[in-house]
Amino acid sequence: MNYLSPSILSADFMHLQKDIDETVSAGCDWLHIDVMDGVFVPSISYGMPILKQINEHTDTFLDVHLMITEPGRYVQEFIDIGANLITVHFEASHNIKNAIHQITSEGARAGLAINPETSVEAVFPYLKDIDMLLIMTVRPGFGGQKYLDVCTPKIKKAADYIRENNLKTKLEVDGGINFDNLPMVLDAGANVIVAGSSIFRGDIADNTKRMLEIMGR
Repeated sequence: MNYLSPSILSADFMHLQKDIDETVSAGCDWLHIDVMDGVFVPSISYGMPILKQINEHTDTFLDVHLMITEPGRYVQEFIDIGANLITVHFEASHNIKNAIHQITSEGARAGLAINPETSVEAVFPYLKDIDMLLIMTVRPGFGGQKYLDVCTPKIKKAADYIRENNLKTKLEVDGGINFDNLPMVLDAGANVIVAGSSIFRGDIADNTKRMLEIMGR
C-alpha cells in the first residue's frame, strides 16, 4: 500500500487546523511534521507545542521528521506528546543504534533519514531494525525545492534491497514531489510520499485526492 504524508511546513499557519482538516478529510494517511533546529539544517521551523496541539485535534498518524542535531535528547518528549513515528537523520547522531532503540523501546515506530549526498548503502545495516527509511530528494531545511534526479537511483537501490531481504521497511521520499514526478518515484519503489507545496498550494482537498489517485488509491 502507498501512503500520503502531507508536510504541514507548507500549510498556512494562520489557518493550520483548517488546512489539516481539509487534507485529512480528503483522505491523506499521515501528517508529516518537520522539526528543524537551525543547527543540523539552517532553518528553524516549530517544535513540541505545535505537535502537541495537532495531536489534541486529530487522530491522524503523526510522521515526525527530526532534522535536529543529536535527536536522542528529545525522543521521549516527542513520543509523550503524540509522535507515532519518529525519523532521525543518519548524519545527525553519533549513536544511531541508540537513537533507534530509544524510539522503539517507548512503543513508537522508528525511521532513519539520509541526505542526498549520503550513500544509501551506508544505512542498509540498520534497515532490519527500523520501520521506515526516508530518502531526502532535496537538501533538508527548506520547502519548495526542486526534486534532485540523482536521488532516483537511490530509491530504487533501497527498494531492491528491502525486497530482496524480505524486509517490511517502508520507503519514504521527501522533497520536490509533484504530480509530474510522482509516477517516477512510485515506479522506483517509494511507498510513503511526502508532499508539501503540491498539497497546500491551491485547493487542498482536490490536490490531496489527485495525488492519491496517482498513487492508485
